[in-house]
Amino acid sequence: MNYIDVSSLMKGCRNVPFRRVLCCALVLTAVGLSACGSKEKKAGQALVRVNGVEITVLQLNDELKRAGVKAEQQETATKQLLESLIDRQLVAAEAMRNQIDRTPEVMQAIEHAKAQIISQAYLKSIVTKIAKPSMAEIDDYFQKHPEYFSQRKQFDIHQLAIATRDFSNELKSAIESAKTLDEVASWLDRHSVRYARGQLSRSSADLPEQMVVKLKEMKKGQLFIVNEGENSMINSIINIKDSPVTASNAAAQIEQYLTNRKTREAADAEIKHLRSSAKIEYLNAPAPAAP
Repeated sequence: MNYIDVSSLMKGCRNVPFRRVLCCALVLTAVGLSACGSKEKKAGQALVRVNGVEITVLQLNDELKRAGVKAEQQETATKQLLESLIDRQLVAAEAMRNQIDRTPEVMQAIEHAKAQIISQAYLKSIVTKIAKPSMAEIDDYFQKHPEYFSQRKQFDIHQLAIATRDFSNELKSAIESAKTLDEVASWLDRHSVRYARGQLSRSSADLPEQMVVKLKEMKKGQLFIVNEGENSMINSIINIKDSPVTASNAAAQIEQYLTNRKTREAADAEIKHLRSSAKIEYLNAPAPAAP
């Protein structure tokens, strides 16, 4: 029986190169909302005036960009977002009329958001100077990590998910004596333990290195447990197969990973530099332990 504690193994996830991260930016040009026959509106030109306060094309474009609107949805989204801007202006004006913006909670939230926006903008100005990874760097990473590319494995897994609070010693004994996942499911049924069936496929590029090492040591059909906070998964490996990736196909992924790593390192280095030249006094808070 193999126990894998995801809370510790998943700490290595930040170093896994190609976990899918849904992060994209859509740059949109100014949207002309003028009536037929009129000239195209310039960025910053007013679209609506709400009690004397103007809402501009620039504001609307910013909302479209933040929403990540697709080209085919732009016309509908434009109308909806413009009405949302009007609603927001009305609510904000009424809030300020009632001096909600002067309450301690709101003032603190504004200062927090302001500091975060400014610091992120500064770090962005630092990381934009980072050089793009060279082909030599990309090839070097490919050669040094065959487990992610030329020797990549795919693991097909079936699982039973249960609440961790239901993971009793009796269940552990049942799993240790069981030969298949169906036998475990039958035990859960007899003891009225709720569970959900699932299946997934993961490659060695999707998982922390420590977990990949564990999985490679296992045989098909072998049961193992993954603990993840309030939920626990009883797993069975159905299939392990080769899933190699060529250098040319992996190049774009490696470039993105190396870029992200350089960005993180540059940000960390700048913060370290700022800390080294700053005077930081811990008054009513304990100083961090030395590394």
